[in-house]
Amino acid sequence: MASLMIQGCGSDVGKSTLVAGLCRLFTNRGLIVRPFKPQNMSNNAAVTADGGEIGRAQALQAIACRTPPTVHMNPVLLKPQSDVGAQVVVRGKVVGAYRARAFQEFKPDLLATTVDSYRRLAAEADLVLVEGAGSPAETNLRAGDIANMGFAHAADVPVALVGDIDRGHVIAALAGAHLVLEAADRDRIKGFIINKFRGDPSLFDDGRREIVARTGWPDLGMAPWLPPARALPAEDAVVLERPVRADGDRRVRIVVPMLSRIANFDEFDPLRADPDIDFAFLPPGTPVPGDADLVILPGTKATLADLAFLRAQGWDIDILAHARRGGRVLGVCGGYQMLGRTVSDPDGIEGPPGSAAGLGLLDVETVLRGDKVLRAASGRLLAGDAAFSGYEMHVGRTTGPGTATPMLAFDGGAVDGAVSADSRVAGAYVHGLFERGEARAALLAPLGLTITPRDHAATVDAALDEIAAMLERALDIEAIARIAGL
Repeated sequence: MASLMIQGCGSDVGKSTLVAGLCRLFTNRGLIVRPFKPQNMSNNAAVTADGGEIGRAQALQAIACRTPPTVHMNPVLLKPQSDVGAQVVVRGKVVGAYRARAFQEFKPDLLATTVDSYRRLAAEADLVLVEGAGSPAETNLRAGDIANMGFAHAADVPVALVGDIDRGHVIAALAGAHLVLEAADRDRIKGFIINKFRGDPSLFDDGRREIVARTGWPDLGMAPWLPPARALPAEDAVVLERPVRADGDRRVRIVVPMLSRIANFDEFDPLRADPDIDFAFLPPGTPVPGDADLVILPGTKATLADLAFLRAQGWDIDILAHARRGGRVLGVCGGYQMLGRTVSDPDGIEGPPGSAAGLGLLDVETVLRGDKVLRAASGRLLAGDAAFSGYEMHVGRTTGPGTATPMLAFDGGAVDGAVSADSRVAGAYVHGLFERGEARAALLAPLGLTITPRDHAATVDAALDEIAAMLERALDIEAIARIAGL
């Protein structure tokens, strides 16, 4: 079995996309490939075939490998609930909430779990491509590390280090990593990759030679800026800090308030990609525009906290005014809970125990209690009779008169969600409703928009093939294969 770990000089240097592209590249060569990330931090998660949850990037990489995702592909997932604490998910199941310092003390106990999950994947694969987290040069986190070099040594996996030239100082980033790493960690790095280059690659030939001279690491190539990556689901919320606004010629305006603990926001990628939709995430402090056609309240990792955050931004007033004007509102998961009359968390599942009034746009009440629901979901939208597929990932049960008019019917007969009497406000627990073209067309039809009902999964699959082809041309794939042990 061969393996290679892609580590980076920082977060958001493109590790996830490179691993996904390499997964598809080697899968297209006929190899059995599996993705792996020992520790991830993200509120964008995916439900696995074995009934757990993992980071969205590893689910995408599983798609790139043309294999169902499993909990072993990301055995430790941290889901931030506050600036200093996170829910810890181990092999797909919540084990508790930890403040940052407490988790630093806990994580060495998880090293054996991560290595065991890696070994399970390795037993069924020709190649395992491992993604690091953050940077190995954060030497203050080296003790007890399970995300980068701590795992690489424990599992005896060679490393390629990625530098992001788009953000600048890439020579300093790679040479600086060489300088601060301990000798054993430095020696585990078998080459470097420059990522996100724009323009004539020959202009950086001297820079690449200087990196080799300063580090002694082999040059494994320079990946260009990858436009097809725009079609891939994002995992890190850093993409929300760079919202792309549409031009004035688009026909429908849809906005999503950027909640402080927004979760699973990649489910709106099909809307962002539609040329007829002016789609925007609204940053804090930005009012809901008066000409919005649809306001979507997204999922959140902490419903009560984000309900208070929503009110602090004045978005509650904006959304109620939007609804009074006849505007449409859709709530997804935590957003659905906020649209009801009350939200209660008596046991403190998502934070301090408490309750709060919701927006009152749906005649339902939610109590956050019981086991977390993690499952794939499919069925039909009751308005439009269109097939949908997606997933549930939530705690809490929502009841009340409003549920007598549900939004969704699952295969098997159960129903989900609620719809207002005028049909302009709706909500449900299912994520991913815009993924399937048929369902997306039905959801957008009341806005006066007719679309070609193409499944977004086909767009993602085509993008993965295109990225793999671009990496094949730009990187020294034969050298990468040798380092991995192929």
